[in-house]
Amino acid sequence: MHLDVRQLRDFYYRSQLGRAAQKGVRDRLVQRWGDVRGLTLAGYGFAVPLLRPFLTQAERIVSLMPAPQGVMHWPADGDNHSVLCEEARWPLPNDSIDRLVMMHGLETSDRPLALLDEAHRALAPHGRALFILPSRGGLWARSDATPFGFGRPYTRRQIERQLQESGFVPTGHTSALFFPPSERRFWIRSARGIERAGSKWGVERMGGVLMIEAVRRDTAAPRGLRVTRRAPLRVLEGIPVSGAQPAWRTPKDDRLNRQINPVELQE
Repeated sequence: MHLDVRQLRDFYYRSQLGRAAQKGVRDRLVQRWGDVRGLTLAGYGFAVPLLRPFLTQAERIVSLMPAPQGVMHWPADGDNHSVLCEEARWPLPNDSIDRLVMMHGLETSDRPLALLDEAHRALAPHGRALFILPSRGGLWARSDATPFGFGRPYTRRQIERQLQESGFVPTGHTSALFFPPSERRFWIRSARGIERAGSKWGVERMGGVLMIEAVRRDTAAPRGLRVTRRAPLRVLEGIPVSGAQPAWRTPKDDRLNRQINPVELQE
């Protein structure tokens, strides 16, 4: 179940907890990707809070928002980079994305494998994708006060196994949001210090979200049967062929089969 785009907008842009969460995840993303000049970036789900630092660096940026969620103009102070799309049919050509970040998309999808297949199609051969998901053991997945409390939380092994089944090779992982999902002033003011401590000590299970980076594997086996191996189903195979022949017709049979004349009934 996808959250409405207005709920996501209000959380990340109009609440103190959302702004703190935005900064905690975005700082880790910028630290991981670094310079993206000349590259094409795409975000899926509601990844726009993480893409703003790259607006002046990347050659192209597009924000893909799934139809059940809805779409909004982004950025609010510039030309629109957002597009509404189906989760398994992106308006992008093959091999066209150098960097992909997915947040609030995979855990709420009704067809996660189809979504990952579409991401695999659009990602360039040497492209990198970063999947941001609620951690099953973290506090954020247990609170309905944040968008990370909706959908399916993951462990690192679960998401890595799913990525491998979809043709990706996990290359790294980290965590973020070590502070509790609370609106209390003390935790909001302490968020930056707690995030620095969490990233330094690397206590992965204490983080509220998982950040799994992966690259596309071009040798992934295609799903389903190959075209050359497809054959029609022989649903009638095994049914014996009858050797019966039609019986000889007699003048009496012709008389019984033809339409009866009312005059004959009177006789």
